Amino acid sequence: MQWRNDKERYGAVARFFHWGTAALILAQYPLGIYGARLPPGFEQLVVLARHKSIGISVFVLVGLRLAWRRADPPPPLPPDMRRWQRRAAGASHALLYLLLFGLPVSGWLFSSASGVSVSWFGLVALPDLVAPSRSLAHALLRVHVAMAVLMGLVLVLHAGAALWHHFARRDPVLVRMLPGRARNRSARR
Repeated sequence: MQWRNDKERYGAVARFFHWGTAALILAQYPLGIYGARLPPGFEQLVVLARHKSIGISVFVLVGLRLAWRRADPPPPLPPDMRRWQRRAAGASHALLYLLLFGLPVSGWLFSSASGVSVSWFGLVALPDLVAPSRSLAHALLRVHVAMAVLMGLVLVLHAGAALWHHFARRDPVLVRMLPGRARNRSARR
């Protein structure tokens, strides 16, 4: 098994961080929407506590992912990509990382402003970041929801670009992040 990245493919550690983060983010949407629609009570607290715990996990996983990325740089983009495509890829990745950090923090701030404590699966209690404030809580909830919508749009763009690379350009951009053995897609050009 290839643990580290090389010039052709992401290693197992980078793929774990990518797909682990993707799975957690995909779980967040239904949990957050379902929890927000429940009437106040025990079930809502349980669902939203799980949503917060997964958010904390995303925050930590993305921090570890960025540290690993610094220690083990990703494979280069295909040399025939246009400058605007490289810039768009860089900008979308930067926005994704910003949102992957910003969403958990905005949720934590919202919980603090709402007077609701945050813990990681009931094992580690996090401190409140701000004092309770109804008006601040409402504003932070709007920020959190807007960021979640933006994240959804950027994720659709990200997945669409990966599929475009795979099916239209027939280059290895998608395949190099997929689990399993490397397949040489560029040979099909």
